[in-house]
Amino acid sequence: MGDAVNPTLRFLHDGNIVEIDHAAPTRTVLQWLREDRMRCGTKEGCAEGDCGACMVVVASLNEEATTLDYRAINSCIQFLPTLHGKELITVENLSPAAGPLHPVQQALVDCHGSQCGFCTPGFVMTLFAMYKSGAPEARSDIDDALAGNLCRCTGYRPIIDAARRMVTLERPAGRHAQPHGAATSDEERSAIETLRALNDERSLHTESRKGTFAAPTDVDAFARLYAAEPHRRILAGGTDVGLWVTKDYRDIDDVLYIGNVEALRDIAVTDTVIDVGAAVTFTELMRVLLDDYPELTDLFRRWASPPIRNAATLGGNIANGSPIGDSMPALIALGTRVLLRHDHDTREIDLESLYIDYQVNDLQPGEFVKRIRIPRRRPDQLVASYKLSKRFDQDISAVCAAFSAQVEDGRTQHIRIAYGGVAGVPKRALATEAALIDKSFDEATVRAAMAVLDEDFSPLTDMRASADYRATATRNLLYRFFAEATGLGATDVYTYAR
Repeated sequence: MGDAVNPTLRFLHDGNIVEIDHAAPTRTVLQWLREDRMRCGTKEGCAEGDCGACMVVVASLNEEATTLDYRAINSCIQFLPTLHGKELITVENLSPAAGPLHPVQQALVDCHGSQCGFCTPGFVMTLFAMYKSGAPEARSDIDDALAGNLCRCTGYRPIIDAARRMVTLERPAGRHAQPHGAATSDEERSAIETLRALNDERSLHTESRKGTFAAPTDVDAFARLYAAEPHRRILAGGTDVGLWVTKDYRDIDDVLYIGNVEALRDIAVTDTVIDVGAAVTFTELMRVLLDDYPELTDLFRRWASPPIRNAATLGGNIANGSPIGDSMPALIALGTRVLLRHDHDTREIDLESLYIDYQVNDLQPGEFVKRIRIPRRRPDQLVASYKLSKRFDQDISAVCAAFSAQVEDGRTQHIRIAYGGVAGVPKRALATEAALIDKSFDEATVRAAMAVLDEDFSPLTDMRASADYRATATRNLLYRFFAEATGLGATDVYTYAR
C-alpha cells in the first residue's frame, strides 16, 4: 500500500483495548456486540439506521488530540473495522452493575421515560451523547437530537422531560458521569492517552475469509490503491453501503475505507470557497456551511437524523448521486464544483456534470471524489431550499428544491434552480432559469416561469408521490421562493417557541 500497515483492528471498549485479527470487512458493530461480546443492551430493530434501538456512542480524539468528541451512531449499519483507533461506549458502560445510575438513566426513571423498554437503551445513548456534548438550549435542539430514535409507547414527552432533567442531577463518581464542560477526569485523560497510542498513523489492512478491509491514512496511498484495485468498494459513512449488507444481503469482499484519510477530513474556508474534504461528515459540514447559508438550516435539520449525519460524509453522498439525495439540489444551486482524483491526476468539474443518468456518474474506474468546493456567499444573494416529504423527520423527499439568485434594481441578474426527486438525477431547471434571467423579479414573470418548469421535468409516480403532485410541487416551490424573497410570506418549520 506504500505506507506502514497494521493488520490488527484495535479499539477501546470497557476501558480495555480490544484487538481483533482477521476482522471481517462488513461485520457490523451491532453483530459484534450481541454475538461476540454478549452485550445485549444494544438492540436490533430496523437494521437500517432508522429506529435508534441499536444506538451506541463512539468517542474519538479531536483534531488536536487533546479531548474526546462523542457522537451517537447506528451500530446496525456501522462496520466494525471503522472503530479502529476509537472508543466504543454502550449502555452497559454508563454505570456499574451495583452502583448508582448515570444521570441520563436516572432522569428517564424519574420522568417515567420507559414503558416496554425495548427502545430505552437507544434513547439512553442518544441522551448520553447530548450530555457529553452540551445541554440543550431549546426544545428544537432536543427534538433534533431525538429524531433518530423511535418509541411506540411514551409519546416522547417524558423522554423530552428527561433530556431537560439529566443535567440538573447530582453526578456520581465515574468518567462517563462528567457532563460537557466538566474538568477532565483522570479516567478521561487515561482514555485520551490510550487512543493517542492506538492512533499510530499506520494504515489498517485486515484480511479474512470474508474479504479485506483497507483503511489508508495517507491520501496518496489511498489513490494508488484504488487506481490499482478499482474493484474495491469505497466506504465512507456506511449509511448507504451498510444497507446493502443488512437489507440486500450483498457480499462486499474488498472494502476501501476513506474515513481515516486525514487529508480528506478537513474544511478549508477561503475568501471564495468552502473547500470540503470528501470524508467530512454532515455534522461537521453543518457547523461551517450554515454560517454562510443560515437559510439552509431547516433543510439540514431534516437531512436524515443526527446519528446518520454523524456518520454520513458529503463525499459519499455526492458520489452516490441518488436523485433523492437532499444535499445535491442545494449544492448545485450554489454552484458547487468537485475535485476528482485518479492516482496522481486530478480534474475539477461542476457538480451537476457528475451526474449522467440514474445511478450513472462521470467517475472513471479508480477515480474518486477528493474535495467539494462550495462558493462563499455573495452580498445580497438570495438562497432557499425546501423539502417535501410524508414525515417531517427521517423521510425521503418526494420533492426537494433549491434556489440561488441575485436581484438588482428589481431584475434577476443571476439565478440557479435545482430539484431532486423529479428526475433520474438531481438536476438544474435550465429552461426555467432562462425564463427568469434578466427579467423583472415580479409575480408575472415568476408565474410565467412556473409554467416553463414542465419543460425541464417529467416527474414519475411512485410510493412517495404522484407525477401530478410532483409537477404541482415544483411550480409552487418556485413561487414560495419568490414570495419569501420579496416579503410576501415567510415560514418556519418550527411553529412553537424555541
